[in-house]
Amino acid sequence: MKNNRLLLPTVFFAAILISLFAIRDIYAQPRFQGGINFEMGFPQGDFESNVDNVGLGLGLDFTVSPKLLPIGIGGSFTFLNYGSETRREPFSTTIPDVTVKVETQNSILQGFLLLRLQPNSGFIRPYIEGLLGFNYLFTETKIKDESDQEEIASSTNFDDFTSSYGAGGGIMIKVFDGTKRMPPGMGRAPIVLIDLRVRYLQGGEAEYLKEGSIIRDNGNLLYDVSKSDTDLVTGHIGVVVEF
Repeated sequence: MKNNRLLLPTVFFAAILISLFAIRDIYAQPRFQGGINFEMGFPQGDFESNVDNVGLGLGLDFTVSPKLLPIGIGGSFTFLNYGSETRREPFSTTIPDVTVKVETQNSILQGFLLLRLQPNSGFIRPYIEGLLGFNYLFTETKIKDESDQEEIASSTNFDDFTSSYGAGGGIMIKVFDGTKRMPPGMGRAPIVLIDLRVRYLQGGEAEYLKEGSIIRDNGNLLYDVSKSDTDLVTGHIGVVVEF
């Protein structure tokens, strides 16, 4: 059943890639876009039933586009934190008068192959995109010094990996155009755009921890593991630089 869910997006991306390689001569002077984004992730379906926190984090996108076509191919990476716990503990049983800060973070790392349809120019550039990739869910605990927050030690308590795919859309608004300030023949000038976007991402089934899932009992750890699909709706605001 999982393989059937991935069949359509895999065929879609394969067809697009083959088409672009067939017209590779158009890539003589490709356009490049790179962006950094503030991300919010809203769990959906069974995932929302288990995790009621909104994920917050950062994302990076990049695309390469043929000069004459409104198509961009690239990658997208997002880190979201969807839960955390902080407590103070004695440094050891023999040194109870020195305490350290213990932080437990529940996080998702996403990576996608990205296909985007977008006009090559204009003050406002709407776009749609398709994505195919993965969700990596993990819970990590760190020990930090209370005074300077320096990390002393860390451990991954639990993790799982699953597939993800989806679609999204947004608009980019041009706020700076360096081509109007650079003399002809001086090379490429940057264009800066504000990026507003929403995505729906259908994630495969995974096991994961959430806030309160780690139970400590007389020096032993017990994990209350949740299991579900990992669907997300994400929204972001970011800054894109184009050359």
